[in-house]
Amino acid sequence: MNARQLSTGLGLATVLVIAALLTGCAPAATPASPAPQHPQSHTPSATPTPTTLPSAGTSATATTAKLAVYTAPNGAVAETLSNPQPSGAPLVLLVAATQGTWLKVDLAQRPNGSTGWIKADAVTLHRLDYSLKASTENRTLALYKNDALVKTFTVATGTGGTPTPHGSFYITELLAPTNAGYGPYAFGLSAFSEALTSFGGGPGQIGLHGTDDAASIGKAASHGCIRLANPDITELAHLLPLGTPITIS
Repeated sequence: MNARQLSTGLGLATVLVIAALLTGCAPAATPASPAPQHPQSHTPSATPTPTTLPSAGTSATATTAKLAVYTAPNGAVAETLSNPQPSGAPLVLLVAATQGTWLKVDLAQRPNGSTGWIKADAVTLHRLDYSLKASTENRTLALYKNDALVKTFTVATGTGGTPTPHGSFYITELLAPTNAGYGPYAFGLSAFSEALTSFGGGPGQIGLHGTDDAASIGKAASHGCIRLANPDITELAHLLPLGTPITIS
């Protein structure tokens, strides 16, 4: 999907022209510039990181051009991630657990549910107040703030042949699509299609995006992505920082 990357820093979103490929669904809209902001952040010190995480979670934004991911604390390097990401978005991961000065993080890669360990001094931590819960059976997306339900949206989800994957994921990037079908905004998720190993030249990454096919909302109509009405995705684009967790069931 051709798109513009919207960087979610501490100030207004910066729009960069990039190309991103998500598992797609429909036809297009003209992008605008949202202004999502990170919650208050802090840089970890050499002291052990607290083991109690905020209810919605904690995100970790890489502060170096390369971020090493380890198999375990003090273990071998399993892989090295680039910052920014290929899409141009900053590298943001969701913290799953802590152990001293090490962070266990969820990874945006196959297989779904992949995790690894990173050093706390290589990232900046951000408290996450918001979280999302999607139901493919009810075709709804619920927005929570500190565990309190804020709003429920009606969505379109994957069809029988290309279902929306279930599991715990997070928002990896925010894009302003320039091609047909994705509405004004699209969040990339850490989820990948379990039916499609590639789509439109991309890796089959699942997106949370708008649509120009309003009649599809509330139906099983996508290749695995979660579609929202354009006003709804616009609302979320202005609200949610990268790293925001989403549970799909």
